[in-house]
Amino acid sequence: MGKTITQKIFDAHEVDRPAGSVRVLSLDRVFCHEITTPIAINDLCATNRDRVFDCSKIKAVIDHVSPAKDSKTAEQGKTLRDWARRHDIKDFFDVGANGVCHAIFPEKGFVRPGFTVIMGDSHTCTHGAFGAFAAGIGTTDLEVGILKGVCAFKEPATIKVEVTGALREGVYPKDLILTIIRELTVNGATNQVLEFTGSVIDNMDMEGRMTLCNMAIEAGATCGVCYPDAVTVDYLWPFIQKEYRSKESAVEAFAKWRSDADAEYSKVLTIDGTTVEPVATFNYKPDCVKSVRELEGTKVDQVYIGSCTNGRLSDLRVAAQILKGKKIAPTVRAIVSPATPDIFKQALAEGIIQIFMDAGFCVTNPTCGACLGMSNGVLASGEVCASTTNRNFAGRMGKGGMVHLMSPATAAATAVAGTIVNSELFKG
Repeated sequence: MGKTITQKIFDAHEVDRPAGSVRVLSLDRVFCHEITTPIAINDLCATNRDRVFDCSKIKAVIDHVSPAKDSKTAEQGKTLRDWARRHDIKDFFDVGANGVCHAIFPEKGFVRPGFTVIMGDSHTCTHGAFGAFAAGIGTTDLEVGILKGVCAFKEPATIKVEVTGALREGVYPKDLILTIIRELTVNGATNQVLEFTGSVIDNMDMEGRMTLCNMAIEAGATCGVCYPDAVTVDYLWPFIQKEYRSKESAVEAFAKWRSDADAEYSKVLTIDGTTVEPVATFNYKPDCVKSVRELEGTKVDQVYIGSCTNGRLSDLRVAAQILKGKKIAPTVRAIVSPATPDIFKQALAEGIIQIFMDAGFCVTNPTCGACLGMSNGVLASGEVCASTTNRNFAGRMGKGGMVHLMSPATAAATAVAGTIVNSELFKG
């Protein structure tokens, strides 16, 4: 019987099997940010275990509240900063050089096919886009990962999501993943891996694949994963070109991290890409999804474009294409946060930042703040936000606020209209 990509990664990294399906895996990367990691750091220090297993495999960033908004967040940043210096963690991204973790770490080439990755953040599943097993974990597992470079997992089953055909013009990966979550429900992939395949995925760039994998957790999945291919190699080439004779040889080497044709799945979900249209969430769960046309006319107070889901350059380009020469509605405030400094610089060079500013957007530095209601875009009670983020839980962006998740194209069009509306790019 063949194996899935996840089973192959588990086999390659297993160091112990203490009980049943529980497998202890060696880790290629441990990612850290200033909200969850300081708790682990403080506990390690309190128990005289202030050590790291390999400073070259640990990457850290201050991103959730950047810069600090109060004394508590300043202390969290200081704890991470001092720890990184104490243990000579070279890949530490402080305020000014920092970006949203799940955008800046791939951008720096830290994730490779076949890797195992953990972080104290549920959206660590983003990195599965590279053909890696990447999972968000709790404080205890993070401590063990930092100290010993291992993590225990119950081997997950895999759901295969095959997307055939092609997406229509004006339909984006965010629309696709919300459609998939609606189909699976928020519990439909609990403790499983979502494996994205099919012609739509094959033709999708890495930024789109990261959007898909980023929201796998919203269906309950431990990880989302895509097969590594020529698209993956093109993205990683600046970081791996000294390791392979050619791009073709890299593609060949990474082919081992693909599921076998006879691999077993707990479920296979097939979606015709041509049937997907722009969608957005309603109510307070990510599986509460309707077509944008069903939600048209819904008034919004704020529009937010950014986050680890949709703050990349391709997202900003699409939004700018819609905003160019237009103004946001007078009843709306709009915020854009490029996910990393490099994305900000490129958007600046391409005139994208100017387009946002001319339209009336507030442009902020890279930060996660608005997404989880901590800073840089918090809602007041009763306010409604059209957002490119990944969660619409009650109070997610501010107590009493409502969040409608959508693509950057829909968000930009909504900012101009003042109500939820399809972008003119959708030809369906």
